[in-house]
Amino acid sequence: MEWYYAKHGKQEGPVDQATLQGKLQSGEVAPTDLVWHEGMAEWKAAGDVSELIAAPQAAVVPAAPVPGATPGPVAAARPSAVAPVAHAHIPNYLVPAILVTIFCCWPFGIPAIVFAAKVDGMVSRGDLPGAQHASDQAKMWCWISGGIGFAVVALYIVVMVFAGISSS
Repeated sequence: MEWYYAKHGKQEGPVDQATLQGKLQSGEVAPTDLVWHEGMAEWKAAGDVSELIAAPQAAVVPAAPVPGATPGPVAAARPSAVAPVAHAHIPNYLVPAILVTIFCCWPFGIPAIVFAAKVDGMVSRGDLPGAQHASDQAKMWCWISGGIGFAVVALYIVVMVFAGISSS
């Protein structure tokens, strides 16, 4: 059975199952990288494919074709494009990014919004590592903006308390 895999949005393969399992074990292919072989309905994350997680020595019995089932992502023997994984959920942090921009510290909230806006587009293109990076950056900038906003409010309260004590 010939397998194809997508690494950084670029399709690789075909490779046999043992080779792909070796790449998974060595870390060359991550569990989040997409894989596909003829007979699969869609591309899936390698970590979600039981055939690849099993020990390489185990015999893999191919599933019988289901009558009336739809073909794989393309009709040809080899896939021509990387299809997105429908079940991949990577948070975009867009709502928190907007909220910290409005209520906390807008200069640091803007990068949070920019990174958050990239996530869904990258997921739809199948660039899961890029989407995860953008999600992580959006989350980081949300925390920075929120932390600075909290620090400014805390400093303001401290100054007001000491100004009230000194004027008494």
